[in-house]
Amino acid sequence: MVRIAHYINQFFAGIGGEEKADAPFEVRDGAVGPGRAIEMALGAEGEIIQTLVCGDNSFHADAEANIEAVIASLGRSKPDLLIAGPAFNAGRYGLACGAVCAAVSERLGIPTITGLFPEAPAVDVYRSRTVMVPTGDSAAGMKGAVEVLVRTGMRLAQGEQLRPADVDGRIPMGFRRSWVTDIPVAHRATEMLLAKLRGDAFASEVALPEGAEAIPPAAAVAELSSATIALVTEGGLVPEDNPDRIESSSATKWARYPISMLERNENPSFKSIHAGYDSQWVDADPDRMVPLDALKALAAEGVIGGVHDYFYATTGTGTTVTHGERMGDEIAKQLISDGVHAVIVTST
Repeated sequence: MVRIAHYINQFFAGIGGEEKADAPFEVRDGAVGPGRAIEMALGAEGEIIQTLVCGDNSFHADAEANIEAVIASLGRSKPDLLIAGPAFNAGRYGLACGAVCAAVSERLGIPTITGLFPEAPAVDVYRSRTVMVPTGDSAAGMKGAVEVLVRTGMRLAQGEQLRPADVDGRIPMGFRRSWVTDIPVAHRATEMLLAKLRGDAFASEVALPEGAEAIPPAAAVAELSSATIALVTEGGLVPEDNPDRIESSSATKWARYPISMLERNENPSFKSIHAGYDSQWVDADPDRMVPLDALKALAAEGVIGGVHDYFYATTGTGTTVTHGERMGDEIAKQLISDGVHAVIVTST
């Protein structure tokens, strides 16, 4: 049975409303207030062993001391999970839930979770430091909030790996985590591309930032059999001495290198300086990043007219949109000047 600690404020502990917001920190045995709804959702799978209560004003009047009291209490009881709230759209209460969860997770290594309205102030402050599930803006949505808290919280308590936020129904934490799958990335990307070409539904594995500018696709190349195709990569593939000093992250530079150098791949050989992925496989065979072998085969078969004499490289990790737009514009102008008809851009 999963042992759970629960943090709530004075209102949900039944002490009182705003007039009791200075209620001091205390620990009660068992479930209190919304904790009873949590236990009903848990069924036989878990129980609330203690409830941590603190008034909203009292918590923020000395947050450090109250967090120390929480840490001391949970250090003794050693629960499998801490649930805070749900706090819905509350300001002080939500911030207290976020602060408590972050401290317990980071200092004790105990999984933590809270429920907040996505626009609540605490979301931007603590979203990267604790798991959050979305709720409505008031306690009217308590039943649904508790169900999501328990479902996701039990997975955390049992050591299961988090899935993407949209799959788990969580508030995104602001970072991506990689994991091993049975299907290689090239196969997944190809399936997505084919689905897009067929007009089928598909979901990208890369979440675009909100407000990203929509870039209309270029017109299709009319005659591939007579087209010159260039290779461009943001994977940081450069000669091993990196003569142009392209940065391994937050790049501000790009360079182009003769395809003949890449084809020989000796004196110097090519390697990736990209700081955002394990480049050992690309270093062993640069064609894995810049598919010159496949493109030359297509040229030999007459599918394309030819391969451009140069390939272009920069590093994508951490690069700002401003520098990315500038470098893209500069590379495009050079390609057009060289008579290139189309480009294959490869990424990490």
